[in-house]
Amino acid sequence: MVIKMEINSSTRILPIIDKYQKVYDELYKLSSKTKRFKNRIVRKTIGKKATIEMASEILEIPIETIISIIKNVIEASGDEPPEKDRKEMLKKLLIDMHKGVDIEILKAQFKEAVGDISSYEIGQLEQQLIDEGFLDPTEITKLSDLHVDLFRDALDMKADYETIPGHPVHTYLQENLEIANLIREIRSVPESEKFKLFHKLRELEIHYARKENQIFPILEKNGISGPPQVMWAVHDEIRALLKTTKIEEIELTLKKVEDMIYKEEHILFPMALESFSEPDWINARKGEEEIGFIFGVEPGVQWKPITAADVHKPLPSQTAKLEDGLNLDVGNLTREQINIMLKTLPVDLTFVNENDEVAYYSDTEDRIFPRSRGIIGRHVQKCHPPKSVHIVEDILKKFKSGETNVAEFWIQMNGKFILIRYFAMRDDEGKYVGTLEVSQELSRLRSLEGERRLVQWGD
Repeated sequence: MVIKMEINSSTRILPIIDKYQKVYDELYKLSSKTKRFKNRIVRKTIGKKATIEMASEILEIPIETIISIIKNVIEASGDEPPEKDRKEMLKKLLIDMHKGVDIEILKAQFKEAVGDISSYEIGQLEQQLIDEGFLDPTEITKLSDLHVDLFRDALDMKADYETIPGHPVHTYLQENLEIANLIREIRSVPESEKFKLFHKLRELEIHYARKENQIFPILEKNGISGPPQVMWAVHDEIRALLKTTKIEEIELTLKKVEDMIYKEEHILFPMALESFSEPDWINARKGEEEIGFIFGVEPGVQWKPITAADVHKPLPSQTAKLEDGLNLDVGNLTREQINIMLKTLPVDLTFVNENDEVAYYSDTEDRIFPRSRGIIGRHVQKCHPPKSVHIVEDILKKFKSGETNVAEFWIQMNGKFILIRYFAMRDDEGKYVGTLEVSQELSRLRSLEGERRLVQWGD
């Protein structure tokens, strides 16, 4: 086959890599730095102008070698399997894994047939297999470590992260450094002192809750819901292990936490960086303070994202309007008064609309269960751990059918007695319009005795 395009040191590398996957695979075998050309930030900056000469310097591969690889691949492109076949190979590898084929055999097949894969591709692949019914999220959860092990060689080269203080990924990475330091400290102390340090790891709940409320909803919006479900299930496994009283389970827990750090830094964060837009990251950042941070880590202020809305923001004089009151069935209140009233009530409120989407929660000062703005618009089924989704769906089904209007249960958690009630909301014609969740801490009320007829201040 005659090569129709001129290949020289001034030829731009990115269009060739995008068109010919085999070029990327062959370069990656010579230099793991090739992975930089898959990074979203690099592609939008130096990647646009990178020539073969520049790539040679970055990858530390001679120009002649790169040109030779490109020419050979283009000449053989008539026999090159299309991207569709590559995905089929990857799907077969994962399905074979779930059938019990030896992992070492599969790793050898992956290296021979595919060579490299990005975290974003892994997420898309798992999602596709779930959507097509080949795999169940619970099965992926059981074998999530094997999924990582299969692709570990390709994932070991870390992505080029956004490292500006204030960006959510920067904050997560700083927390991971503190987590790793604490793990090393736990391993180094005598057995008699391990539990005291081990209990500090329970702060991980905040780290995981931020991911579940701030990162996962946006991935789901971008069409990636399977991997977040799998990671959430592993979070719950770690949460349970962090409560252990058995000294022999400490090391197992530490290993699972370390594995989660690896999955975050090699799969979750690169996947998010690849798929999130700048407004997505702004939304991920909003509400982080409501959930909190761990081990003294605080977000910086250097990250200053700019959106189209900022550029075209109207002047205050254009938007300043007096707010009229809202006429209710009884009385008249402004939106501000309604908002303050809902936040003042001694209960946590969450409203889910008729489409099962979270439309509102009361932003009270001391919520029993953490919430953040990331859940607004999210399907309520995605806001619960996979193991309890069937309970949520059963309640909604009974509410929508009219079988019942109230569901309630109570739990004891950290010395508190918590009543959780769900109410079906219906309009005047009886049409279902949503579900209201009301949670209340009742320990003090349950302890009341006798009567008090006059207020006593300070009590």
